[in-house]
Amino acid sequence: MSGMIRSIIGLGSWTLVSRGAGLVRELMMAAYLGAGPVADAFNVAFSLPNMFRRFFAEGAFNQAFVPLYSKKLEAGDDAEDFAQNAFSGLTAFLIVFTLIGTFAMPLLVWAMASGFVGDGRFDMAVDFGRITFVYIGFISLFALLSGILNAHGHFAEAGAVPVLMNLVFIVAMMLAHYYAWDMGRTLAWTTPVTGVAQLAWTLYAARRIGFIPRLRMPRLTPDFKRLMVNMGPALLVGGVVQINLLVSRQVASGTEGAISWLVYADRLYQLPLGVVAIAVGTVLLPELSRRLQAGDAAGGREAFNRGTELALLLTLPAAVALVIIALPITEVLYQRGAFGADDTAATALALAIYGLGLPAFVLQKALQPLFFAREDMKRPFRYAVWSMVLNAALAFGLMPWIGFSAAAWATTLSAWVMVAQLWWGARAMGDEARFDARVLSRFWRITLASALMGAALWGGWSLLQPLLEQRAYRILGLAILIGIGMASYALAAVALRAVRLSDLKALRRQR
Repeated sequence: MSGMIRSIIGLGSWTLVSRGAGLVRELMMAAYLGAGPVADAFNVAFSLPNMFRRFFAEGAFNQAFVPLYSKKLEAGDDAEDFAQNAFSGLTAFLIVFTLIGTFAMPLLVWAMASGFVGDGRFDMAVDFGRITFVYIGFISLFALLSGILNAHGHFAEAGAVPVLMNLVFIVAMMLAHYYAWDMGRTLAWTTPVTGVAQLAWTLYAARRIGFIPRLRMPRLTPDFKRLMVNMGPALLVGGVVQINLLVSRQVASGTEGAISWLVYADRLYQLPLGVVAIAVGTVLLPELSRRLQAGDAAGGREAFNRGTELALLLTLPAAVALVIIALPITEVLYQRGAFGADDTAATALALAIYGLGLPAFVLQKALQPLFFAREDMKRPFRYAVWSMVLNAALAFGLMPWIGFSAAAWATTLSAWVMVAQLWWGARAMGDEARFDARVLSRFWRITLASALMGAALWGGWSLLQPLLEQRAYRILGLAILIGIGMASYALAAVALRAVRLSDLKALRRQR
C-alpha cells in the first residue's frame, strides 16, 4: 500500500510544480489583461476545448477505458490491441469533432456566455475560439496516453507534462510583451502549440514502456463495444459536470469581469485541488480496478481508505486557509497592472466560497473510483443529475440577490450534495467501500488541527497587516503568513496524532 501512497505523492508533487507554473501564467495574464473584455474573451475561448476534453477524454473515455485496460493487463489479455483500437477510434472521432466545433464556434460561444452578445467580447471570443479549438485533439490523445501510462504504474511521466504547457505560455507572453504583439491573439495561438508539445512528450514516454500508437481503421470488436457501452453513462456524467460549468459562465457573463474573477479564483483553489484530487483519483482508479480483477477485496478497501485519509490530511487545512486568508492571497498575487482593488475583492470572495467546497471536490475523486472500477456508471450519473439541477436552481435563483457569486455558491453546495450521494450509494458495496476505524479516528484529529491552524492564520494576518500593505514587502509578508499556517498545522497534526511520524518513517524506508 505504501507504493500507492508514494505514487500519489509523486504525482501530486509534479502536479504542484505544474500548478505553480500555472499560477505564474495566471499572474502574468492578470497583469497584462486584468479582468477586462480581452481576458473574458480568451478565458471563454480557452475553456471550450478544455471543457470538451474533460467531457470526452479525461472524463468519459478514460473512466471507461482505464478499468478495462487495467483488468486486461492484470489478466494478460492482449491489452496492446485494445489500446491501439481505442487510440485509433478516439483519433477518428476527434478529427470530425474538431471540424464541427470550429465551424460552430459562434453557437458554442453563445452557449457558454450569452451575456457577450451585443458587445466586442463575442466576436473576440469566436475569433480566439476558432484558433484554440484544435487544442482538444492534441490534449485528448495526451489524456488517453496518460491513462495507459497510469495503468502501467508510470504516473510521473504524464504528471510532469502540464508543466511544459505553462512554460510555453509564460515564454509566449514574455515575447508578446517585448515585441508588442497583441496579447489576446498571442495567447490564442499559443494554445494549440502547447497541445502539440504535450502530446509529443507523452508519445515519447509511451514509447519507453513499449506502446507505439499505430493509426488504423477502428474495429468494432467486442471489447470496443464494451468500451462504448461503458462510455455512455460516463458521457452523461461528464455532460452534467460541463452543464454546471456552462451555468456558472452564463450567470457570470452578464457582469463584465465576472468570468475572469471566477477563473482567477478557480486557478488558486485548483492548486490544492489538483495536487490532491487529481493525484488520488488518478492513482486509485487503476489500483482498485486491478485489485477487483484479482479478487482482493481487503486490498481494495485498504487502498480506498489510505487514499481518502491522505486526501483529508492535505485538503482540510488548505480549505481553511483559502477561506480565512483569501483576501491577502488574492491581493498579493494578483493586484498589479490592470488588476485593481475591486477585482481583488471580487476574486477573493469567489476564492473563499470555492474554499468551502474544496473538501467536497477532493472526496468526489476518492469516492468515484469505487463506482468506475466496478464499471458502474449509472449511479454516478443519477447523482450528477440531481447535483446539476441543484446547481442551476441555486445559480439562477441567487443571482438577483447576490450577483456573480451565486455561481460560486452553487458550485460549492452542489459539490457537497454530490459527495453525500456518492457516499450513500457506496454503502451498498459492503465493507470494502466503507471507512475503516483509522480514517474515522484521524478525521476529527485532522479537523481540529486545521481549526487550530486557522486561528494561527487569523492572528498572523492581523500581526502582519502593516507588512502586507507595503508593496515592496507584501510577498515576504504572505510567505511568512503561509509559513505560520504550515508550521502550526504540522505541529497540531503531530500533537493530535492526526499523522504519526512512524507512518512517514515507514514510507521513507520502502522508497
